[in-house]
Amino acid sequence: MAQVTVTIDGKAYRMACEEGQEGHLTDLANRFDGYVGHLKGQFGEIGDLRITVMAGIMVMDEIAELTRRVAGLEAELEGLRSNRDTVVAATARTEETLAQALDEVTNHIRIITEKLNNRAPAELN
Repeated sequence: MAQVTVTIDGKAYRMACEEGQEGHLTDLANRFDGYVGHLKGQFGEIGDLRITVMAGIMVMDEIAELTRRVAGLEAELEGLRSNRDTVVAATARTEETLAQALDEVTNHIRIITEKLNNRAPAELN
């Protein structure tokens, strides 16, 4: 386990984290410290615990909003996938119909060609 010291509201806290996660933990602590600093700027000295709780609630509010947005995007993505599947199926049906029509036209052309080839010598005489 790695350890890192982070600073929140001017106070140092030593924390354990997974190896390689030190920078990530430091970034998270810096972001949280920004919330604490913002609240202190707005409300002044109203107590460390109260400021920390308020900052935590602000973070949770942002997480809830992001979770809601992600859920909306996931639903939209599922709708797009469903539409894609519908379009792909319709395209496959259209291609099949077109292939059948081309087969029929090819057969008609072949029959006409055979008839013309059979008549050609008689008409030349």
